[in-house]
Amino acid sequence: MRTEQNRSAGSTLADLPVLSSRAGRALLCMVALLPAVLAWGCSGIVSGQNSTAAQTPPQTYSISGTIGPTAGGSGATVTLSGAANASTAANGSGNFTFGSLANGTYTITPSRAGYTFNPSSLNVTVSGASITTGLSFTATSLTFSVSGTISPAAGGSGATVTLSGAAAATTTADGSGNYTFAGLANGTYAVTPSRTGYTFNPSAHVATVGGANLTGINFTATAQTGQTFSISGTISPTAGGSGATVALSGAANAATLTNSSGNYTFTSLAIGAYLVTPANSGFAFSPANQSVNISTASVSGVNFTATTQTAHSVALTWNASTSTVSGYNVYRSTVSGGPYTKVDPALVAVLNYTDSTVLNGTTYYYVTTAVDSSGNESTFSNEVPAAIP
Repeated sequence: MRTEQNRSAGSTLADLPVLSSRAGRALLCMVALLPAVLAWGCSGIVSGQNSTAAQTPPQTYSISGTIGPTAGGSGATVTLSGAANASTAANGSGNFTFGSLANGTYTITPSRAGYTFNPSSLNVTVSGASITTGLSFTATSLTFSVSGTISPAAGGSGATVTLSGAAAATTTADGSGNYTFAGLANGTYAVTPSRTGYTFNPSAHVATVGGANLTGINFTATAQTGQTFSISGTISPTAGGSGATVALSGAANAATLTNSSGNYTFTSLAIGAYLVTPANSGFAFSPANQSVNISTASVSGVNFTATTQTAHSVALTWNASTSTVSGYNVYRSTVSGGPYTKVDPALVAVLNYTDSTVLNGTTYYYVTTAVDSSGNESTFSNEVPAAIP
């Protein structure tokens, strides 16, 4: 078995079958006959060119319209059905056009994730002319809410709740400690309560809106009996720091989002030991986390560096079994000699496999097995290592 990282197996072309000499002669014969066939075809065209008058192609028309505002119209998918079927994407101004249409009745339907349209569709009839006016749709963004309760009411009533992330807002919890942020688009938000004389657990909460209202984003308020402190820092560069999630654990648990400059803060923290851990899809962080001890003062400068993660894969190839088999299984381990874990989701019918679930800075050890039609599996093949940078 061989491994290659981030390129195709080198034996692919070598395994292609070679044409036999008989097939080669047949091909040459076809080439030799081709000029004669073409000559006969041309002769037929010339002798009959005056027998039939050229027919004028049928006239076609177009349908065009606009989806506004551009925030919802730009890039929206527009579907045509009825006398013909087609789809197109509205341009940056929300305009769309369907061309080469025959006379007939058509239905125009716009769509885009996160939006509704008014009207939802329009019926139009093409009759001897293009339709360029009167087709307009209004796109309205779907919005949702984030809500929760701060308890007990003695601490939650009148507390200020701040929303950050995909949108920024503040609200005040009612007499029972309930709060709601409405009119929110899909996205990730941080919810942070505050009230003089109280600490909150968690001190902040990350909430992701994905096509539905979010409820139960709750907090517990505790009357402050002593001084509280904060932990803050920056994740740089902003390409990886902006919008990153930062988790706090230890003496208290919380999560928040960095702002557009990569800055974050946890407030209302008591004396104790904490662990700060950043995360952002597609990035690795140095250090991966940091321990912070609060004793007599707030702690700032708990900083991290974000680095873009490079996607890696391992390309495996192996020799065919000398027995009749139904396919192969691929196993790997991070320890030479195993134990091994199967990585292929289904039996591999060919002699190669690409593992795209590898992690940076890890060495993997691969083996394969052969499986026959009765499900009997062979012993492991020889082991090959693959070091991921």
